[in-house]
Amino acid sequence: MTDMHQFLFNVYPYICLAVFLMGSLARFDRDQYTCKSDSSQLLRSGQLRWGSNLFHVGILFLLCGHTVGLLTPHFLYEPFITPAQKQVLAVVAGGLAGAVCFVGLSLLLHRRLFDPRIRLTSHRTDLLILIILWGQLTLGLVTLPFSLGHGDGSVMLALSHWAQHILTFRPDASGLVAMDWPYKAHLVLGMTIFLLFPFSRLMHVWGGFGTVAYLFRPYQIVRSRRLNVPPGRSHPGRFG
Repeated sequence: MTDMHQFLFNVYPYICLAVFLMGSLARFDRDQYTCKSDSSQLLRSGQLRWGSNLFHVGILFLLCGHTVGLLTPHFLYEPFITPAQKQVLAVVAGGLAGAVCFVGLSLLLHRRLFDPRIRLTSHRTDLLILIILWGQLTLGLVTLPFSLGHGDGSVMLALSHWAQHILTFRPDASGLVAMDWPYKAHLVLGMTIFLLFPFSRLMHVWGGFGTVAYLFRPYQIVRSRRLNVPPGRSHPGRFG
């Protein structure tokens, strides 16, 4: 392995995770009211409705799929599905979700770039993060034909091995050396998105997770306060 390979896949992941976690905490502590998506719905809602819905449905499915697919130990699913079958499932399901997400993101990026009013109200970081996400989705779709060419599931196992060893602080990127370039580019750009996360509009994602806490909040007991008003006198709050 070259020094660059060692850095990108054994050191860079921890830099991105540290900035992602500490940066998110610092921004929420100092500027929590900036953790929002700055919606432009009032300027143009038609294209936003389609683009936003398609993008969010697709990206949520992809995030869940990547998390479960990469971080689930092999021995847990081995009795039910082989690595080859899991890889085919990932290609089919991920391809459909990726296509839906790609269409939605393309609509969002188009309205940001080509609608004069929306472009004037957009921050540079808004455009940058949309372009990076678009590039990441494109790379993800490019990897699909390569995955079909490895029908034995070896790619899935190598990626899972790397991700799980990063999570358990035992970095081992030896399995990625012979991997095709789209996979490596997809991994590096994906880690870079985590690096940029605290400095972009992606911070509003934490708000989405925060709303889940409302499902577990106890009920608020509201009691009415009855005033003892003597007979013949009006309520003090009605007529003074």
